Parts: sequence; structure tokens; C-alpha cells
Amino acid sequence: MTRAPASDPAPIALFAYRRPEHLRRTVESLRANPEAAQTRLVVFCDAAGRPEHEDGVAAVRAHLERLEGFAAVEIVHRPRNLGLAGNIIDGVGRLVEQCGRVIVVEDDLLVSPHFLRFMNDGLSLYAQEPRVASIHGYTYPVAQSLPETFFLRGADCWGWATWRRAWQHFRLDGAALLAELKDQGLLADFDLDGSYAYSRMLRDQIAGRNDSWAVRWHAACYLDNLLTLYPGRSLVHNIGNDASGTHGEDRDVYTQLPTPEPIAVSPLPLQPSDEARSAFVQYFRSLKPGPVQRLGRALRRLTRAAA
Repeated sequence: MTRAPASDPAPIALFAYRRPEHLRRTVESLRANPEAAQTRLVVFCDAAGRPEHEDGVAAVRAHLERLEGFAAVEIVHRPRNLGLAGNIIDGVGRLVEQCGRVIVVEDDLLVSPHFLRFMNDGLSLYAQEPRVASIHGYTYPVAQSLPETFFLRGADCWGWATWRRAWQHFRLDGAALLAELKDQGLLADFDLDGSYAYSRMLRDQIAGRNDSWAVRWHAACYLDNLLTLYPGRSLVHNIGNDASGTHGEDRDVYTQLPTPEPIAVSPLPLQPSDEARSAFVQYFRSLKPGPVQRLGRALRRLTRAAA
């Protein structure tokens, strides 16, 4: 397998906003990777979108002034609030234009010490494969054992990497993406046989109820029949599902501690894994609430409303 030279790893784009403690833990986990000392880190820090967020943004920016442990550190302080989508779309686009490839991490992800090796190995091995859109670091906590690595159609967003050639597939127009999914009769497959409501997320983005860049990235890659490489054991743990973030929610069903072992990247046939897709479908279906869970959620909503 062709590997990226240890002295020339892909740059990291780290996106931050107003959670200094989450950011500190994310940076510590990145710094624990042996490749960090040879890796350029670019932090895109968004400006406050609300007055009550200003203290958090200021604390994040103060913390960023003390960053070390990487080959180079560049801080991009946004002069105005772009929102998560705007910050990521601009930052990823900027770095792939400069460097041809990028590793993307948000400020609520703890990564394994083997994360950067996996990202760089995947970027190197599949650099010339036009059907491969990205390398992903997180895998859902499914019950089944998965292959060491596998492909799924589309893209993903919790610790990932891509190339300039692949990022050119990204499309801003959610309505056009949804229309194409409908026209090609792909909505059911896009929604993993109804187990995960990607199309509803896309509709919400179109309606302005969310500003998800990730569902548009996934939809664009899915429509273009592109693939993302996943590890069979997760290299990422999301600590942002604690309702602390702009788009966070207080759920721990996606908790998956990073594997302590490295993931070997080897050539695979360029096709989605039926085995992994079936495991994901079963996992998402297991999360659908029954009557008791739905009643509990309704009561919690009423309690919050009355508080």
C-alpha cells in the first residue's frame, strides 16, 4: 500500500465556536497522534452569532493563542458569524485549494491516537480513485462485527478527510439535490430503507429549519455514486451530544469510544458493503422509540415548557 510520507501529512482543519472545554479535549486528542508534530493545524474560529455567545467565543480565542504541539498552527478568526455550515464550507474549500487534501475535525470530537494515520493512509491509497469521496473516522456502535474497513455510498461528517477533486462534488442547493433524489427514485435507499431520515433532514435544510452542510455533502456524493471509506471500529468519539452546541442534542445513543488499536488500510473493491449497510440499518431501527419512550419524551417536553 502506498502511504503518505510521514513528513508530509495532510493539514487539519479544526472548526471551533464557543465551547473552550470541548475544544481543549479535542486538541489534546489530536496532539496524542504521533503525526501531530508534523501536521499543520488550521483552526477556523467563528464569530459570535448572539450576544450571549460572546464570552464563550472569547474564551475559545484565548485558548487558541496557546496552542502548540503541531508543525504549524494558524488561527482564522472570522470577523462575523458564518454559522457552522458557512464556516466549514469556506474552510474546507480554502484548504483543499491550497493543499489538495484536508482532514476535517469539529471541536466536539475526541479522536484515537491512530486517527491521523488512518486518515493519511486512506488519503494516500485512494487519492487517484475518482469514486472515493472521503475517508471517515466514526462508525456507529452496531452489534455486529464489521470488516476492518469498508465502503458506503455517500459521505459523512464526524472526523473525515477529502481531496480537492472530491470536494468539487459538494452542492449548496438542497432543493435541487432533493428533486434529483425523487426523480431517480432513490429516496428510500438514501434513507437506508427508512431507518434514518436523511431526506427529512434535507427538507428541513431547504425550509431553513437547519443549516446542515453535512446532509448536502452526503446527498451530493450519494447522487454522484461516490463512496466513503469507514473503519470497522470507530476512531472517533463525539462529546458534543450534551446539548452544549448550536446543533447539539442530549442523547448518548451514538457513544462509541475510540478503538485502542490501529486500523489497517488496504485496497478494497470499489463497492458499498452490504454487510455494513445492513448493520447500520439494524442499528438505526433499534433507536426508534416505542410507546413508553415516546411518552417519556412528551413528558420531558411538557416539563421544560412549564419550567
